[in-house]
Amino acid sequence: MIRNQVFAEPVQPFALGRFSLPFWASALVVLPVFVQAPWVRIQPFTSCLFGLVLLGVGVITNAIAPRRGQDFGALLVGFSGSWLAGSLFWGWLASHPLLHVPVEAFALPLAVTGLQTRWRLGCAFYLASLLGTAFTDLAMALTGVMTLWPAVIAASPGEASILLQDAAAFVLKPSSLLMVGSMGVVILQLVQYCRRRSNLTAPADKAWSVAAAVLFTTLLIDGLFLSLSLLAPEMSGLV
Repeated sequence: MIRNQVFAEPVQPFALGRFSLPFWASALVVLPVFVQAPWVRIQPFTSCLFGLVLLGVGVITNAIAPRRGQDFGALLVGFSGSWLAGSLFWGWLASHPLLHVPVEAFALPLAVTGLQTRWRLGCAFYLASLLGTAFTDLAMALTGVMTLWPAVIAASPGEASILLQDAAAFVLKPSSLLMVGSMGVVILQLVQYCRRRSNLTAPADKAWSVAAAVLFTTLLIDGLFLSLSLLAPEMSGLV
């Protein structure tokens, strides 16, 4: 018995199945890129309804599941806010880039107050996602790419390809590359800060770990789309 206890694998504090809570947070950041983006262009209304489904599943899971499942339920509640905001914007307001962050921030007051409640994990996910979106939009505005946003949304596929090539020219300017690189460094510093805050408490604060995972994954996705837009503009979207 003692031998088995000594050599037993340590319990993962955030484990949900075989994966950790930060892993699921990262997966939920990636999901809209492959699922929501094409869905909302075809059926924005049903995409919005799915956001409500996510909210309901999250609330129910948090209420009746075991402890680890409750954490995932709270995470789903935060994700539902990001999904619903994205569906509203890309479904009906996509040609108005200045409304992007305000629409995404529709649940900001609830998320801030919810940090001190049982929904802390979901609020951390939502706030980190919103912060990542704000950084992305700010980079687009400062590099001049945002001026092409409405035209790309309204253009045909062939015209959009040409406009995206123009956008790539904006980004390839030395000043733009410096700006984008500096923002990437800032986000990495925020990721490190969140990770340090998580480790300062015992047990580790899962909300800070979730925020770090969301910000880091957002940076990776932005880097992927930036590389794609520079190497093959005809294959990329605006964001």
